[in-house]
Amino acid sequence: MPELVPLDSVAPDKVKRLLDDAFGADRFGRTAYLLRKRSKPIGPLSFALVENAEAIGTIQCWPVRIGNFSIMLVGPVAVTPDLQGKGIGHQLMHAMLDAAAKIGEPVMVMIGDPEYYERFGFTSELTGGWTLPGPWEPRRLLARNARGIAVPQTGMLEEDERAL
Repeated sequence: MPELVPLDSVAPDKVKRLLDDAFGADRFGRTAYLLRKRSKPIGPLSFALVENAEAIGTIQCWPVRIGNFSIMLVGPVAVTPDLQGKGIGHQLMHAMLDAAAKIGEPVMVMIGDPEYYERFGFTSELTGGWTLPGPWEPRRLLARNARGIAVPQTGMLEEDERAL
């Protein structure tokens, strides 16, 4: 039975291997990586599922911003390829959302498939005026604003240097 643990309790080489397997070693060229290249994951919101001493799934959250408005970037959500479709991503998302609820439901953003992430409250309704520092598909830039607070209507998502 997989065990949910804080991401920082898993050896970095095991996380790297899982990310390489799930997304390829060329993943560093993706736009989402530009938003977190110098940052560290937000510890209380980043988890791994471990089975037989191996990471089989991870979720990471990162500090980003639009202007002075702090937002939490969700992702990558990674599952070892031979276990995809077995509910591991779903379990990781719920663990992160439960943890986020305990710290006040920050506004969240991610780049992902709306067909999957809408079930967790992510939509592109808020992100139409937002831009990213690299290529992206507007329909895949998703946000979740569970508290319905006022967010910037336009602006560039950037790495949050205040968190470095």
